[in-house]
Amino acid sequence: MAPYKAKMLIAPSKSDVGAVLCDPIVASCKSALESRDAFTIALSGGSLPAFLQALPDAFEKAGVEPQWDKWHVLLADERCVVVTDGDSNLGAIQKNFTSKVPIPENQVYGIDESLLSKTTDSVAVHYEEKVVSPLLEKCGGKLDCAVLGFGPDGHTCSLFPGHALLEEKSVLVAPIEDSPKPPPCRITLTFPVLNEKSRQVIFCGAGASKCPILQAVFGTDGVAMEDQGIAEKVDGAKAVEVVMTDPAPFPCGMVRTEKGGDSLVWVVDADAAENAIVVK
Repeated sequence: MAPYKAKMLIAPSKSDVGAVLCDPIVASCKSALESRDAFTIALSGGSLPAFLQALPDAFEKAGVEPQWDKWHVLLADERCVVVTDGDSNLGAIQKNFTSKVPIPENQVYGIDESLLSKTTDSVAVHYEEKVVSPLLEKCGGKLDCAVLGFGPDGHTCSLFPGHALLEEKSVLVAPIEDSPKPPPCRITLTFPVLNEKSRQVIFCGAGASKCPILQAVFGTDGVAMEDQGIAEKVDGAKAVEVVMTDPAPFPCGMVRTEKGGDSLVWVVDADAAENAIVVK
């Protein structure tokens, strides 16, 4: 089997990550809206939403009209809490991104809070049936873009190392009630969505704590690519082709789109990439 290759964009510093991250999102949005009347994007929480504040400027610099009214924003995972809770991923996304751009509120899809008093499974089933499946149907069977973080333990979404959900093959949105990170009850997109039903997946992470994960997920050698406009936006950013390790050592490394290459992009800063990837 041929080695699986992905693209890594290395920002000079953490403060530059947002601008670099936005480049492939802009390209994904442009491609989607040239093909259909909607752009679907799944977002994680954590530190990721803060990086999205750079998106409006990125569209302006690229000369691309974002057409915010055609965006549909769903959650890659969510904690089973109300949106006003500090643990809510939707709350962080609203605060840092969707409240600052004119995406219609009914096109930003949170969980049904009326189900929180019932079961985590009911929350997951509702989100799959009422949000994920209709959006997939709207966009030709695949989400346009999923933008995910990855933890220092290698988890992504709410897919944790060693957890039974790593083997989930059928449902698109799964419940988890024993998350090793609080809060314990969550819902998450599964690998069938991320690997088979997403046109592009973009990972984002910064800081030296992410270096061991990158070392494990990729071979140590990366091949420099043409910057494809990245350097025009962020001086010193590098585009690198990287080869993913088999078998994948962490959940984040198990995310592999069908095409690889530009359809699986890792955006990191120099601190995360240092000693992990040697660029040739």
